[in-house]
Amino acid sequence: MAINFHDKVMGMAQELISAPGQSQHNLYNMLRLLAKYRSQLIVNTITQKHGFIVQTGPFKGMKLYKEVSEGCFAPKLLGCYEQELHHVVNSIVKTGYKNVVNIGCAEGYYAVGLARLLPETIKTYAYDINPEARRICKEVAMINGVEDKFEIAGEFRPEDFEFFAMEKSLLICDIEGAELELLNPEATPALTKMDILVELHDVFNKDTSRIIMDRFKPSHSIEFIEAGSRDINEYPDLRAFEHLDQLLAFWEWRTGPTPWAYMVVNA
Repeated sequence: MAINFHDKVMGMAQELISAPGQSQHNLYNMLRLLAKYRSQLIVNTITQKHGFIVQTGPFKGMKLYKEVSEGCFAPKLLGCYEQELHHVVNSIVKTGYKNVVNIGCAEGYYAVGLARLLPETIKTYAYDINPEARRICKEVAMINGVEDKFEIAGEFRPEDFEFFAMEKSLLICDIEGAELELLNPEATPALTKMDILVELHDVFNKDTSRIIMDRFKPSHSIEFIEAGSRDINEYPDLRAFEHLDQLLAFWEWRTGPTPWAYMVVNA
């Protein structure tokens, strides 16, 4: 008989709590497992009422696939995912880009979200080394009717920046710490001609933010953006939730600091 989702999580929790090593470490891992489990139940509650449609924010009305390729889901459905960047999204929509290049596109939350908002003349290029992420991103582009504006590919190479630097292009980069290697204007001068929104994975290297911003200070105006809190009053459906579930509905599964830098080429 097939094991159900709840029993599967119970089995994983039992393995974690009995695993060799420090009990403090094992308890932490079990806490994260159970928090993710509860987050999935919150997703079920949200989708039963609204389906897989973003409820608020600049991407309101975007249709999502029934699963994500990685990370949290509930905040994306609510529309509060990376809410700190909403003003950046609004600014992007008002800027006359010819191309949007999303490296580390995952299931296409930003790539498809922006494609829905930007003029038909703007092309979106979505890259991810994960085949499952590319599959889901393609599906999300199709169900939102923007597949004709899309190109989806795997690994992005530094030499590819030269093509996009020939026109006004926006780079969105979320590559789990590899930004230190990829975003180097000394090695790739074309980067000095592109606006960049990058997630900085200080969680992996505490100097990431400093290094990246130092590299681009000569060529870009930089806004450094840190994570903030959420207002439950902006999400009426959550008011009936118990307090723990309200917190988990907003939780983005991060394990440490991942601020952002919005870097615009100096005029």
